[in-house]
Amino acid sequence: MVNASPVTIEIESMRVTDLAQVMEIEYASFTTPWSELSYRQELLFNPNGSYFVARPARADSIEAAPKFFWRKFFSSSSRQIRAAEPVVGYGGFWLVVDEAHISTIAVNPAWRRRGIGARLLIAMIERARALRAETVTLEVRVSNAPAQSLYRKYGFEIAGTRPRYYNDNGEDAFIMTTPRIQTDAYRIRLQHAINILA
Repeated sequence: MVNASPVTIEIESMRVTDLAQVMEIEYASFTTPWSELSYRQELLFNPNGSYFVARPARADSIEAAPKFFWRKFFSSSSRQIRAAEPVVGYGGFWLVVDEAHISTIAVNPAWRRRGIGARLLIAMIERARALRAETVTLEVRVSNAPAQSLYRKYGFEIAGTRPRYYNDNGEDAFIMTTPRIQTDAYRIRLQHAINILA
């Protein structure tokens, strides 16, 4: 079990080579998990999908690294360095017209309560802003109060309910959505959240 203390995390674009580790977290996190084939198809064939992984920063690079930062592109040398670091969380969204719909987010159970989910969420919102999305939406179990609390920190509010949304037990889902993320007010709110995590 990993000690629940602050950790330096890097967020990267998910690659097919990450899928074995992604699936370990998927099966540990969800009662109705996606298949590896589903993720592979998303990565290779869905131009509207954006998927990310979280890795702990290497100990020999932490001194030069901020507590939270986003990288989309890496040189081949840095990819080789990063390959040894484990995937400890992941997330993804679909861009549908001007809405980014978060389809999945999960953290390795041994790495939870260390801000990794928040870092993934921020990275997805930042990417959605870069893609000119106007809002971000997601579904969450009505019983999952901790997740709802996390989402509210970043401006998500309940906008509706999807009855019997979850196949495993027929539980309802809340639809949560942000205000317009392209506004200065939201940009300032997001930056404040990043500063708190730094």
